[in-house]
Amino acid sequence: MVDASEYEKDRASVNLISDLRAQGIGDRRVLDALAAVPRDKFVSPELVSEAYRNEVLPIECGQTISQPFIVAYMTEKLGVEPSHEVLEIGTGSGYQAAILALLTRHVYTIERHAPLLDQARARLKALGFENVTARCGDGTKGWPE
Repeated sequence: MVDASEYEKDRASVNLISDLRAQGIGDRRVLDALAAVPRDKFVSPELVSEAYRNEVLPIECGQTISQPFIVAYMTEKLGVEPSHEVLEIGTGSGYQAAILALLTRHVYTIERHAPLLDQARARLKALGFENVTARCGDGTKGWPE
């Protein structure tokens, strides 16, 4: 038997993908990645019920998890391929890194807030993302090596 909360989460995810299509996101790989990554795992427990709304949500350190449309739009415009490596500046919750990890060979992500980075690493590890390397640092200085 399916847990009612899992059913609601699945329904909310389907509705979100439908909304993104209606807003012009057409790349099937991007939509599939957004459908596959459980956004509720990247928000605080008190915001889980809002995780699949197409809205910006607050996270720790005064930062935010981007609106799903923005994540989808940016990812679609990048035109990433499975052989690509990507440098992400500002790991935040790790949500965008997870999306990119499904679409590319490797993601390098840098975050200046150590508590955010620690949480993102834990989330990505728990979800089985092995092609993401994360470090704490100033993204304006890039990742020289």
